[in-house]
Amino acid sequence: LLGAAGAVEAIASILCINHGIVHPTINLEHPDPECDLDYVPNEPRRHQIKVAMSNSFGFGGQNACIVLKRFDNN
Repeated sequence: LLGAAGAVEAIASILCINHGIVHPTINLEHPDPECDLDYVPNEPRRHQIKVAMSNSFGFGGQNACIVLKRFDNN
């Protein structure tokens, strides 16, 4: 699955947009109070997602980023 990991992550991002679910940050027990982020600890969260970004980092600097947006028919 290593070679297709970027495609799998992009599909997961599309499914999150379609179903309106943010995947959790698993095993987050003690978030740093100095790091002001909107964590999604241990449980998924329902949210209307309009845009998602998928990052893929590979060996030897083979990196890619894609931004996906919900289709707007208007």
